[in-house]
Amino acid sequence: MNKLLTILFLLIFTVSFSQENDSIKKKDTIKKDLKVGLVLSGGGAKGFAHVGVLKVLEETGVRVDYIGGTSMGAIVGAMYASGYNAKEIDSLIRTFDFDKIMQDQIPRKSKPFYEKQNGEKYAITLPVERGKVGLPKALSKGQNVLNLTSELLQHVDTIRDFNKLPIPFFCIATNLETGKQELLNSGFLPRAVQASGAFPTLLEPIEIDGKLLADGGIVNNFPIDEVLEMGADIIIGIDLKNDFDTKDELNSALKILNQIIGFQMYKDYGDKIKKTDVYLHPNIDQYEVTSFDKLEEIVKVGEDAARLKFDELVKIAAQQIGKREPILRKENPQEIKIKSIEIKGNKDYTRTYIKEKMKIANGEAITFSDFVEGINNLSATGNFTSVQYEIEEEKDGSIIRLKLKQNDISTYVNFSVHYDNLYKTGVLGNITSKHVLNKNDVFSLDLILGDNLRYNLDYFIDNGSNWSFGLKSRFNTFDFDTSLHTNGFNVSQLNLKYIDFTNQLYFQTVLNRKFALGIGAEHKRISASTKTLITTTNQEKTYFDRSDYFNAISYLKFDTYDKKYFQKEGTFVDIDFRWYLFSSDYNDNFNSFSQLKGKFGYAHTFFNKLTAHITSEAGITIGDNNNFILDYHLGGYGENYINSFIPFQGYEFAGLSNSTFLKSALTLRYEFIKKHYLMTTLNVARADSNLFNGGDIFENTKTGYGIGYGFDSFLGPVELNYTHSPDTKESFWYFNLGYWF
Repeated sequence: MNKLLTILFLLIFTVSFSQENDSIKKKDTIKKDLKVGLVLSGGGAKGFAHVGVLKVLEETGVRVDYIGGTSMGAIVGAMYASGYNAKEIDSLIRTFDFDKIMQDQIPRKSKPFYEKQNGEKYAITLPVERGKVGLPKALSKGQNVLNLTSELLQHVDTIRDFNKLPIPFFCIATNLETGKQELLNSGFLPRAVQASGAFPTLLEPIEIDGKLLADGGIVNNFPIDEVLEMGADIIIGIDLKNDFDTKDELNSALKILNQIIGFQMYKDYGDKIKKTDVYLHPNIDQYEVTSFDKLEEIVKVGEDAARLKFDELVKIAAQQIGKREPILRKENPQEIKIKSIEIKGNKDYTRTYIKEKMKIANGEAITFSDFVEGINNLSATGNFTSVQYEIEEEKDGSIIRLKLKQNDISTYVNFSVHYDNLYKTGVLGNITSKHVLNKNDVFSLDLILGDNLRYNLDYFIDNGSNWSFGLKSRFNTFDFDTSLHTNGFNVSQLNLKYIDFTNQLYFQTVLNRKFALGIGAEHKRISASTKTLITTTNQEKTYFDRSDYFNAISYLKFDTYDKKYFQKEGTFVDIDFRWYLFSSDYNDNFNSFSQLKGKFGYAHTFFNKLTAHITSEAGITIGDNNNFILDYHLGGYGENYINSFIPFQGYEFAGLSNSTFLKSALTLRYEFIKKHYLMTTLNVARADSNLFNGGDIFENTKTGYGIGYGFDSFLGPVELNYTHSPDTKESFWYFNLGYWF
């Protein structure tokens, strides 16, 4: 009986073990789908290496299931998570002008007309708060970063939960109040990415849900644990960490700041690297966070680093069930149909003011580029330190949400330096203040110290397309050597001292930031004297003019130049009419007369390198002008000539003079290195007492040409020019440094 029970027990155990073993074998045959998490660290321009790695990941067939990124890793990661493939990202980043993006350069067309005419001459701008001169929070407000990411991610603007993106995603930012990390996995994706990449001193921090956020790399530049928590089985980590610099290498403020931040960023890197299954560390020690001009090289470095792990990546791909299918991104809408507009933060500015500046209204449809232009227009007023926005797309239209932060600082000091052959050295100090007497006003005072003491004072109440009111006062002086063959004088060379003191009251209206029309009244005192020629024994100098003039003025201006200097595109028109009504009449020969002067310019660039810039100018005198000082004087090289002085290459300053003139010039500029130009100019002119000369307007035409080099520096244009005229056989060298003022 016992033997029978034993046999029965063994039989049951054998059958049971066999069934269990079969079950285990079946489980082993069911392949587990391997989930891959991708971790993208920050590194500024070095983050382009991520793009190279992504290209290799796609080549090996690895499917990315989760993405966590910081700073530039957040930007690249968000694009990949939203549906772009590596090739598309590679192509897109090559089209970006990162200098403009990082410096927050607002397109010139968005600037108020007053700013175009008066503001583009300062190299350094510092805020004044509570009577003290301070430093800006950062070099850039980050507006262009938001505009760019909003456009790139427009196809997912309805997704507020980042886990619902084609690839679940999050990014890391630093809470500047607590010093702790903020994991951003919901909200408005472009703003989250902007906050994650707000590198201290370069980009201003971003406020989200009441928290002031900056670059996530400060607290967590390699978010391994957070990606693991998303459900990743395998971690592929791209680490852009540089080795710490030696004391000899710490030779700039940016490098020192990076080193200090690095102590916090890299303190627990050893543990994170151990948790990384495929650790990629591209060799980017030779690059900086600002090496945006080395984009192609950095992408290649990332690609090379990934190829070193090519076989390992292929094995991971082989363990995944299903590959990444091409994500069909919805096309960015051609137009934004505005359903409603929500505005917050405009305590001192009406909704109408905001909408008028942006050119938006409920029920209208605008393109995204027009919307961005409106954002730039609003930012260019200087009345807001932050213009944040969200676009929420719904079936019957989009909700525009604007969150504005008004600029509490209304006063700034500005500085520039300059040298040219006429004015010589000059150091410009400026104070600009808004809301002095009126909410829309601006007060500006330039004081120029150097070889020639000068000042410019402006007060302007800007009412846009409505009539605006302005006051100007200017004191300008310079001296130059010239020959004088007029008014009974026949001198081969003398030194002439010229002083201009001008005061204007005017009214102006502006249309579309391009077109300005103005009328006004003017007092002008002109003094022209020399110590070279003494006509009386008791006189230290001879005056050719020492008169006060009272004039009526009007002008028409049109300006679409993309830049004030080294223009590449655009048109410029400046027509000025001045009616000399009365004079104190130092020479006792004044008769009322008027002058009409006009300038036309057009610039166009071919092949993105070669610019043709055509200018034409003309001036006529209506009535009898008996004072040769008020004639038109052509000659020299410069941008800030006043009154009736006109630059003309090939002739000395004021080398051609008469009551009428006609001048045309063609300048070719070739940008052989970014911001470096080779230039050549041909100009022709005729100065005569009769502009039309009985139809023969080319008789007695004068010719001059110039060749030179130009550099568009942060101080302004730097130029070296050689000019010559075949008429006189004379040649002149001109050198100028800095913005013209």
